Amino acid sequence: MKKKYLWLIGLLTVIIFLSVPTFHILKTKWTENNRTQAIPHGYINDASQLNLTKVDTIIQVPNNKKEIENQLRYILKYAKEKGLKISIAGAKHTMGGHTIYPNGIVLNMLPYKQMELDTVNNVLTIGSGALWEDALKYVDKYGKSIAIMQAFSSFSVGGSISVNGHGWQKDLPPISASVISFSLLTQNGEVINCSRHENQELFNLVIGGYGLFGVILDVKLKVVENISLQYKYIRLSPDNYVDYYKKYVSDNPDVNLVFGRLRISDKHFLEEATLNFFEKVEAAIPPLQNEKSTEAQRLVFRGSVNSEYGKRLRWDLETGMNKVSKNEIYSRNELLNDHVSLIENKDTSSTDLLHEYFIPEKNFTQFINDIKPILKNSKIDLLNITIRGVRKDNDSFLTYARENVFGFVLLFNQKKTDEQEKEMKILTNQLVDIALKNEGTFYLPYRLHIGKDKMGKSYPNAYKFFELKLKYDPDEIFNNKFYEHYK
Repeated sequence: MKKKYLWLIGLLTVIIFLSVPTFHILKTKWTENNRTQAIPHGYINDASQLNLTKVDTIIQVPNNKKEIENQLRYILKYAKEKGLKISIAGAKHTMGGHTIYPNGIVLNMLPYKQMELDTVNNVLTIGSGALWEDALKYVDKYGKSIAIMQAFSSFSVGGSISVNGHGWQKDLPPISASVISFSLLTQNGEVINCSRHENQELFNLVIGGYGLFGVILDVKLKVVENISLQYKYIRLSPDNYVDYYKKYVSDNPDVNLVFGRLRISDKHFLEEATLNFFEKVEAAIPPLQNEKSTEAQRLVFRGSVNSEYGKRLRWDLETGMNKVSKNEIYSRNELLNDHVSLIENKDTSSTDLLHEYFIPEKNFTQFINDIKPILKNSKIDLLNITIRGVRKDNDSFLTYARENVFGFVLLFNQKKTDEQEKEMKILTNQLVDIALKNEGTFYLPYRLHIGKDKMGKSYPNAYKFFELKLKYDPDEIFNNKFYEHYK
């Protein structure tokens, strides 16, 4: 009889163990209001959902080279006559009004996305409004892949160049390194070619220049072979991350893609990490899937919002899946074709905001130790910290990688209240101070909570950047909230 009761107790324990995470995930789904915020006519917003702004006109550009050039020349003429400013938007994932100017003209570049591939020289010519997912699907048909791109494929090519985004490709500089050239429509309506050999100063300024020097039209990008990759991972202490990274990633010629993750639950906060990497293998290349089922993964992620249990559950599930997925074979294009919907926030009372800090290798561990008490005591909910290695950038004028660095990508969930906005500003300044102390930089596409002084410390050539802005656009026709904040 005693054995029977013990068996029942054991069975109930297993059922409860399995049902608690299921209930938590279902509860996450039930509590989402699943509504989208309607943007009033004549207004525009960005991914932060905190920059609702009235504008004069939103213009959809055509997907035709001759038509877009003629249209943009007319818009420039009209803007000058009416005293209007022009901002440039793609997928609008910058978060500080970089694609917006109050009462200005907004160019929606997304329709401009024609593509042509030179398979001999491995060069993709692509319209700046194309999303990376469009590019991946196109080059996949030819057995090619994008050389450098951001972690999500739902950003636009022009937008990524304008912020000089970086990817999780092994030991590479930001996207700038993969840009061969681009055509640029300038403030006087002229279309010029910019490269490392032609209009080089503008080439350097436009990459990471936040749309302030003209409209990027056609871009020539390096492409590489699409290959089969096998997943590997290591659990480790953050103190050992740099050494393990060198041994298992940098010194391994087969590694192609890599990222790290820090544990963010209160239990073992920033005391555990994973190093996740993908090695090239000789195997059949899996086909690129058109659609991925992401809802379960999204709910696990959303279940970590303001929930210690959810954060522990997500870490346990991810590290558990790492064991299951170890040695799985993927195509490079499949891995690159992740959509931002994987982490989509469907709660209209809050928004998800990114921070990013680039820290030299020598200060990697110290930076983690320094941010630990700040993050622990903050009233803003931390959802994720990803780590990526970024090599020195020799192209962008406003470079954030003046040497080889590790990028710490922090994702927060913030309520849309004045109180939380104030808390986020405090937190951002504290984190920027720590980055500067550790000889690092902060990334500029996010909320404009940092003043000119700290911006100048992080980007010593910022003054010259804004001086050159006036050289190439003396009437400041191309404008946005980022420029108005920092100029």
